[in-house]
Amino acid sequence: MAVQPRPLESPRRREHAVDLAADELAVVEAALAAHRARPGALLPILHAVQDALGWIPPAALPVVAHGLNLTRAEVHGVASFYPDFRSTRPGRHIVRLCRAEACQALGARALEAHARHSLGIDFHQTTADGAITLEPVYCLGNCGCGPSLLVDADELHARVTADAFDALVRRMREAST
Repeated sequence: MAVQPRPLESPRRREHAVDLAADELAVVEAALAAHRARPGALLPILHAVQDALGWIPPAALPVVAHGLNLTRAEVHGVASFYPDFRSTRPGRHIVRLCRAEACQALGARALEAHARHSLGIDFHQTTADGAITLEPVYCLGNCGCGPSLLVDADELHARVTADAFDALVRRMREAST
């Protein structure tokens, strides 16, 4: 027996959204409206929220749970299981460093160590100034030109050295100010 999602207009929904900004709540409600009738709606809803906001605010989880007639634990379990979902606001720029074997053979481990040290963060963290989030990725399809990294999902860099990384970071920070 399929569990029916709760109506979008439920008056109790607003009490679940106390810690969400109005624009974040609007995004969550739009995602629910667009996907809630689909079988397996939870993943498309979480993806829609993250696509719009860049992350999934923890306060959005009870709103989604209520809208789908799921428990908070069920929604949290899915959102925390998949490493692509973020529960913290990302930096203004996301740097994805390739950690696949081909890039490792071409110096990715040294670049990774340099990036972590120079940024003062680890993977899945954001610099104190909010400029850069560092993420691992396990193949960028640029295997012969490693080590490679991707900036903001559309700017691929090949044969990245420590100096080239530092120059990219300077450029990203300058562009953010």
